[in-house]
Amino acid sequence: MNLRYLIPFFDSSIQEWALEARLLRWLTFLWLLVGVVILFSASYAIADVGYGDGLYYVKRQLIWIGIGLVGFQLLVNFPLRYILRLTPAAILLLLGLILATYLPGIGQTVNGATRWISLGPFPLQPSELIKPFLVLQAASLFGQWYRLTWTTRFAWLGVFGLILLGILLQPNLSTTALCGITLWLIALAGGLPYSYLATTGMGGLMLGTLSITFREYQRRRVMSFLNPWADPAQDGYQLIQSLLAVGSGGAWGTGFGLSQQKLFYLPIQYTDFIFAVFAEEFGFMGCLLLFSLLAVYGTLSIWVAQKAEQPVYRLVAIGAMLLLVGQSLLNIGVATGALPTTGLPFPFLSYGGSSMIASLLVAGLLIRVARETSHAEIVPLNQPRPPSRPRRFSPRTPSIQRP
Repeated sequence: MNLRYLIPFFDSSIQEWALEARLLRWLTFLWLLVGVVILFSASYAIADVGYGDGLYYVKRQLIWIGIGLVGFQLLVNFPLRYILRLTPAAILLLLGLILATYLPGIGQTVNGATRWISLGPFPLQPSELIKPFLVLQAASLFGQWYRLTWTTRFAWLGVFGLILLGILLQPNLSTTALCGITLWLIALAGGLPYSYLATTGMGGLMLGTLSITFREYQRRRVMSFLNPWADPAQDGYQLIQSLLAVGSGGAWGTGFGLSQQKLFYLPIQYTDFIFAVFAEEFGFMGCLLLFSLLAVYGTLSIWVAQKAEQPVYRLVAIGAMLLLVGQSLLNIGVATGALPTTGLPFPFLSYGGSSMIASLLVAGLLIRVARETSHAEIVPLNQPRPPSRPRRFSPRTPSIQRP
C-alpha cells in the first residue's frame, strides 16, 4: 500500500469512491472538527488550572486523532473480506486485555472503576477499542447464522458473553449495556428467530437488574435520575448542573467560549457531559444543527446498508451506525435527563483516546462498506454531471418489399 494513503488529505483515490462513501467521509471530518472546537472550549479553564496549560486536553486529543486517522485510512483502503479474517484474532486479543485490567500492576483504577491499562501517560481502555471488532464479528456470525454449525455459534456466543461479563465486572454497566444492545440489534437485523432474541433480551435485562441491585452507586444513579432535586448537593448535583447548562443556552446560546457551567460547576464537562457545554454555548439552533448532522449521517448509513448485497456487509453498516449515532443519542439523553447518568462518551466530541480511536475505526468500516457496495454510482464531486441530450428521432424509411 502506498504510504500516502495513510494521510487523509493526500489520498488521491477518493475521486474513485462512490458518492455515499465520500459524503460519509466529509461528514466524519466535519463531526471531528466540531468535536475539537467544543473540546477546546469545554476543557480550557479546567486544564489551565489543573496543568497550567489550557490546551492540555486538546493537544492530547489531537495525538489520538492522528493515531485514529491512520487506522481510519487503513480500513477505508483495505478490502473488508480481509479485515473480517483478522477480526477473530483481534477480538481474542482485546478480550485478554479486558481481563488483564483485573491484574494488580496492570489495571488502572479511576473513580472506583478499573477499566484502563496503564501505558505511561496514555491509558488504554480495551472495552472501547473492542467495539469496532465486536461489530465485525457479530456481523460475520449473525450474517451467516444458518450456514454455521451449532459448535461455531455457541463458541462465539460464549465469547460475546465473556466480553460483556468482563466489562460489567470492571464495573462498567453503561458500556456493557451499549455493547449488548448493539449485538442484539445486529442479530435482529440478521433475521434470527424471535424466540432467541426474546430469551437473550430477558437475560440481559435480568443481568442489568442484578447489577443495579447489588451495586449501591448504580442504584443511587437511577434514583437521582428520577428526581435529582431530592439530593441536589450529592447524587443529583451533576444532572442538575447539566440541566442548568442546557436550559441557559436559550435559542441562540451564550456564545462560543462563554459557558458558565463549565467553570467548575459542571463535573467532567469535557467528557461525558460535553453536550451540556455545547447546548449552553450554541443554544437550541446549534443543537438543531448537531441533530441534523446525526440525522444525515444515520440516513446515509441506512442507505448504505440497504444497498449492500452481502448480508455481512449490511450488518457491519448497521452496527457502525448504532455505535456512532446511537451512542451519541444516548449521551444526549443522559445530559438532558432523559436517561440515567452513565459514562458513555459522545463520539468525536468527548475527550478520550480509546474512544476517539474506536470511533474513527467504526467510521472507517462504514465508509469501506459504502465503497464496496456494488450498486454505488461513482459521481465525481468536482465535475458536474453532463446534461442528458434528447434523442432525435428521424422518420423511418419504409422498407421495400420484394415480390
